[in-house]
Order: sequence, then C-alpha cells, then structure tokens
Amino acid sequence: MTTSKALHVARIHSDVVSDFSQKMSSSSKVKLVELFYDVISPYSWLAFEVLCRYRNVWNINLKLRPALLGGVYKGAGNKGPDDVPRKFHYMVTDLLRLGSYAGVPLRVPAQPINVLLGKGSLPAMRFVTAVAEDSAGDAKVERVSRELWTRIWSNGQDINQLSSLAEVGQKAGLSARKVGELLEQSQSKAIKDKLWNTTEKALDYGGFGFPLTVCHVEGEPKVFFGSDRFEVMAHCLGERWVGPKPVHPSVMDSQSHATMRAAMAS
Repeated sequence: MTTSKALHVARIHSDVVSDFSQKMSSSSKVKLVELFYDVISPYSWLAFEVLCRYRNVWNINLKLRPALLGGVYKGAGNKGPDDVPRKFHYMVTDLLRLGSYAGVPLRVPAQPINVLLGKGSLPAMRFVTAVAEDSAGDAKVERVSRELWTRIWSNGQDINQLSSLAEVGQKAGLSARKVGELLEQSQSKAIKDKLWNTTEKALDYGGFGFPLTVCHVEGEPKVFFGSDRFEVMAHCLGERWVGPKPVHPSVMDSQSHATMRAAMAS
C-alpha cells in the first residue's frame, strides 16, 4: 500500500472512530424528550414522524403527550392562522412542501378552516388519552395517533364520530372489544381531567401552539416550538441531525467500514 493510500485509510479510520466516540459520549445518558401534540395540528404530524424515526437513532426516551391545541391557544392568548389570511394561504403551500420533504403524506382538506375550527378534535384527543392511560408504553398511542392524522390530513375524513374512532382503533390493531372499552373510558372524568392536565403542562412549559417539544438536558427543560428546529434540538441533546429520514447508527457504521475496506482494496 502506498503512503498516500495509507494516509487516506487512516483518515477514514479516524473519522469512523470519531463518529463512534461521539455516539458513545452522547449515549452516556438517555434524555427524556416530550412531544405535546394534537392531531388537529398538521405540523404536529411532521414533528411526530421525525421524532419517532430518531427515537432509535438519538439516545432519547420519547414520550408522547396528547393534549388540546385549542386549550393551549386559549391559555396563551394565541390566535389561529385564519386570523391572518396571508399566513393561512402560506401554510397550505408550506404543509405540502414539508410533507414531501419529510416523507409524510400530508394533503390539505377541501375546507381546512372547517377542519381546524369547526369540527375540532376533542373526542379524538380524549380517545388518544384513553389509549395512553390504558397502555404501558407509547406503541398503541403512536399507532392510533398516526391513524387519526392519516384520516384527517391525508384522506380528508372525519375523526370525531364514534364510528370514525372505532375504525381508527381497529386499524391501529386494537380489538373491537378494546375499542369499545376505550371509547367508554374516553367519556370519563378521569380521562377528561388527564387531557386537560397535560394541556396545562404544555402551558406551564410556555407553550403557545403545537407541536411543542421539551428536551430535558441536565435537569433543564429545553423547549422547542414547531417542526423545523431539529438541528438546534440535536445540538442541545448532543446528537447529530442528518435530515428527516435518518439512517440508524448501526447502518452508518457498516457503511463506514465498507468505505474503509474499499479504500484499502484500491
């Protein structure tokens, strides 16, 4: 092997070791990341899918926090996008662009104002909260939330009728019997209180809209609004942002070793 090739291989090896060291240092302590969201918010769907993908790439414990966007708006004195017509028209274009970029099948409903303000999402978010309270982890919450987003923001379908929620639950893998139990629980005071308490927690963090992501770093909550702050979020977490469709570190390592072997063989 010539000197120049040896130096080239050495540089590649150094990069691989550096990447591995960075991963090991960033993974020394699992960090809690809370995502406050409402399925009425299409931007929350974007953040949800990206964070679910990074859950197995970054060293984080992602916790899903279903809450009410309307409650946060009211508590923060915020206004909806329809109050600024130009902002609303921009949002329609922006959502389609971001959906394509992030690989999320977003489609704007025929009457988005009616979806956002007329119908709301109270029954749906109570149902999601009931699923969360009934489950040990977030796997079922993730599936149900995704089905609701797909129904409203991809297929333009209802999410508030009991029949709609029953269909969502069964598509998410729940039995008809379990769906019936959860729909009944969603009307209980305990579930209503839980949903409101989670909404108040988002307000306590300074929330004024969704998605609201709270990264707990060294005992301090780092709060991020929106679905376009992942680069800064990664910096605060001591992780790397590689776009909305990350490759798992194990795949990155195998690719790095393949590059080293190719360099040595050349």
